[in-house]
Amino acid sequence: MKADVSREQLASAANYSPDTITSMERGVRRPTSRVLDVADELCDAKGMLSGAKEFVNRERFPARAQDFMEREREATSIWSYEVALVPGLLQTKGYARSLIDNRIPPLDEETVEERIAARMERQAVLNQRKPPVGLSFVLYEAVLRSPLVDAEQLRHLLEAGRLRNVVIQVLPFERAISGALLGPMVLLETRDHERFAFAEGQFSSELSADPGVVSRVTERLSMIRTQALDPDESARFIERMVDQS
Repeated sequence: MKADVSREQLASAANYSPDTITSMERGVRRPTSRVLDVADELCDAKGMLSGAKEFVNRERFPARAQDFMEREREATSIWSYEVALVPGLLQTKGYARSLIDNRIPPLDEETVEERIAARMERQAVLNQRKPPVGLSFVLYEAVLRSPLVDAEQLRHLLEAGRLRNVVIQVLPFERAISGALLGPMVLLETRDHERFAFAEGQFSSELSADPGVVSRVTERLSMIRTQALDPDESARFIERMVDQS
């Protein structure tokens, strides 16, 4: 290594094994933010190595979702409908771990921790942006009935729904329309008034700015919202589930 810093010295300073550092050097594993910061300091690189963290951090999200995450950071409003899973912006750390740590094929532990941390960081959009981002979520009842959803996750939904900029609605089984069974959808708008529609599947995802696609998603989301319980009714629905859990 340059600057007369050995692999063993870097491993010791960053609290990694030399074999792990070797795998990062060879491109087998992605360098972590900690390794880049430690290497920058040891090599007196004046920020050149630490600056690579921006590109490493992009990979904390699956490749198929990275473009959506970029738009989410620019959003001024987000409409979301979920048919099976609690949206990432509303997940507890425990719920997120249960999803990320049970992928097939499995992820290595380091990647699991990075993705959980990235998902938690995304939640800054709920109450740490100025001006606040308008957030509207509709959850199909099946989302709440999942065995992965515990009382902690239900209470977390109630807390999020009390935020001034967040609306959470529940779509009960008996109110579902055919369009609500076709899968999750997200519609977001940026500061420049660009509108994007996002649909995520098991093996592929699509982010589209096509006006026709955006219009269809807007219409479908609007119909689903009219069928869902209003926010107060939805909160009472979730409260009853907490009492029963």
